[in-house]
Amino acid sequence: MFNPEFLTTENNDPNEGNDLIQYLQKQSPEVLQRIAKSASEDIQEIIRHNVQGLLGMLPSEQFDVKITCSKDNIANLLSSAMMTGYFLRQMEQRKELEQNLLNDENMSVDLD
Repeated sequence: MFNPEFLTTENNDPNEGNDLIQYLQKQSPEVLQRIAKSASEDIQEIIRHNVQGLLGMLPSEQFDVKITCSKDNIANLLSSAMMTGYFLRQMEQRKELEQNLLNDENMSVDLD
């Protein structure tokens, strides 16, 4: 699901000032795996679809697709996918909160 080696970059790294990548590089692989697994199936599907759209994925049963990319570019793609995931998770939590509030409102009893 998540390969922490994507975060390793060469010494002449243009992402040297990228605080998010630096933060991710300091995290243990176990922490990154746990966070990646905590995303719901819906969020994983949206991110998968988004990344496939960015990479221009063709159906593997009809095409032998190979993509080459530098570690820096794949790290940027990973960072983008993670930010999308955090945004989607916040929206999912907001939806759940709104549904809970609506359900509580519908269950309240008017004492008048």
